[in-house]
Amino acid sequence: MYQSNDLTGKQKAAILLISLGPDISAQVFKHLKEEEIEKLTLEIANQRKIPQEQKDKVLSEFHQMCIAKDYISSGGLDYAREILEKALGAEKAVLIINRLTSSLQIRPFDFARKTDPGQLLNFIQNEHPQTIALIMAYLQAEQSAAILSALPPDRQVDVAKRIATMDRTSPDVIKDVERILERKLSSLVTQDFTAAGGVDSIVEVLNRVDRTTERTIIENLEVQHPELAEEIKKRMFVFEDIVLLDDRSLQLVLREIESKDLALALKASSSEVAEKIYRNMSKRASEMLREEIEYMGPVRIRDVEEAQQKIVNVIRKLEESGEIIVSRGKGDEIIA
Repeated sequence: MYQSNDLTGKQKAAILLISLGPDISAQVFKHLKEEEIEKLTLEIANQRKIPQEQKDKVLSEFHQMCIAKDYISSGGLDYAREILEKALGAEKAVLIINRLTSSLQIRPFDFARKTDPGQLLNFIQNEHPQTIALIMAYLQAEQSAAILSALPPDRQVDVAKRIATMDRTSPDVIKDVERILERKLSSLVTQDFTAAGGVDSIVEVLNRVDRTTERTIIENLEVQHPELAEEIKKRMFVFEDIVLLDDRSLQLVLREIESKDLALALKASSSEVAEKIYRNMSKRASEMLREEIEYMGPVRIRDVEEAQQKIVNVIRKLEESGEIIVSRGKGDEIIA
């Protein structure tokens, strides 16, 4: 039996998950990598009887770490340290802060993730595209999407390309870029090399921008960097990719879509997409949809794109939940 102070992080995590119970632990596992799940599963399996006192200490430590992380997120390290010192004493506060920063590694540009994208855009829009890309790579995807959508089309493509091809950045470079903004906003700096950007990063951003921005970037990348564009497209799902869905998946999607959105989306779609959808509806439903489109009259292209994006969002949500499978080309064949 281990003493509480002798436990490794992995052992504490195992005890925490055991204490939380199978339902909550299963939800936690959904956010972990396969390797992490394997290690934790093995550690949980190796645990025998855990004294209640040990459980209480692990839960207490977890609670303190969560509170400290909230303080850091809302007000920064100094604020968190001040509050924790008043609540727990200086020694305990330092211990928690050190443990938290070493285990969670506060990412660069933490201040920016608490800043309105519109305000942030004012600070960075005139910077070099590489600088904008570096900052955006550390933002939340929703923030980056808002900023990317507001940039001029030529800059959108350049910044998107730089995010997609970004790898590791040294702490010195990160510090230099952070100093550009620190006159206006406070910053947190980490000394570790950190990975950001990459194709997955820009795909997550593009999945959240409007259709016009998405199409502008993809079309320009197809000309300037065809291999990169193809790699990004393989990991994305756009409205025209509905033809890649199997009939069962498409029928599940159609159940989630309002008739008016579907009619709007098909107003400017290809005949291939339209026929694919009609084939997966009842005869009566498809006739009603055709009539609704026919009597709709002129519509704004923006409204069509918004309707198409709603449908794409439903497809992405169903794919993430595992309810449907989206084939993205080679290597995605499905085995029945």
